[in-house]
Amino acid sequence: MRGAAHGRGGVSVSERLLQVRDLRVTYPGRAGWGRSGHANPALAGVDLDVESGGSVGIVGESGCGKSTLARAILGLVAPQSGSIAWRGVPVPRGDGSALRRLRREAQIVFQDPFGSLDPRMTLADSVAEALVALEGPTPRARVVARVAASLAEVGLDPSLASRYPHEVSGGQCQRAAIARATIARPGLLVCDEAVSALDVSVQAQIVNLLADLSRRHGMALVFISHNLAVVRHLCDEVVVLYCGRVVERGPREAIFASPRHPYTRALLDAVPAPDPVVARRSSAVPAALDASVRPAPGGCDYRPRCPRAGPECAARIPALATTGTGHAVACHHPLSTAG
Repeated sequence: MRGAAHGRGGVSVSERLLQVRDLRVTYPGRAGWGRSGHANPALAGVDLDVESGGSVGIVGESGCGKSTLARAILGLVAPQSGSIAWRGVPVPRGDGSALRRLRREAQIVFQDPFGSLDPRMTLADSVAEALVALEGPTPRARVVARVAASLAEVGLDPSLASRYPHEVSGGQCQRAAIARATIARPGLLVCDEAVSALDVSVQAQIVNLLADLSRRHGMALVFISHNLAVVRHLCDEVVVLYCGRVVERGPREAIFASPRHPYTRALLDAVPAPDPVVARRSSAVPAALDASVRPAPGGCDYRPRCPRAGPECAARIPALATTGTGHAVACHHPLSTAG
């Protein structure tokens, strides 16, 4: 998967920032209380490319591996295998200095704005701490000026700088977290469900802020969310995960207009209708998204839910194959371009 040919504002994005290949993460299982104790694969060979100034949305149900992917990219979770390269330079697993260099240019905004900031530090101190940690010792006057500018850029009133996280709203707290993540001007910002804990009206404000920061600074975005409407508004490309595998990826227009994987189609069909009458008529969970139906061993993980499953779906895992114009799908029986 490649980023868009041009970023927002006409910025050229020919440079590949991030390259992830065959990334695999497995969590140890817990025995007892009906659990087998077997290892639980969270990522099963994920590839991802992000180019300078591009924006990539990662979507899928809870438990599909979205947050694990975000954390593995930044070294917060150790993968069992696979490779990560930043600007063409491999980032060796377990290499602390390489990870520190990566984090200087790739930052993350987490879902919980209150849990991600130190409750004992003011908003300004949290942002200043990040600046010093990422750029090294800096004259105090310069730190104060940079912090003030960063807080202003994310729309926070100067009077809030001396407040603690519990003294501001969730949206204000998340703005401070974004200021902390972007004060050193990273090339990539990873947003892990960064708006899902906020009110709907505040979500729109934060999404517009992220789009503005990306456009202004040529900063690439990896936006992880279950909210397809937000992803459609913010991202140039979309990657669909299911059970730790990429089942579909492609340009935003292709994914939303002509999804090829039955799971992607089911996700789009499950988006609530704005008309409450229509929403009530379609309130039942479609069988294709029934979480009580678990993946079966061997073959395609999605086949127990899939209305198109056949014998070959149980025989082998479908490979991710390009269908044209950068659109790829992993399915033995993909949908036609007409849906």
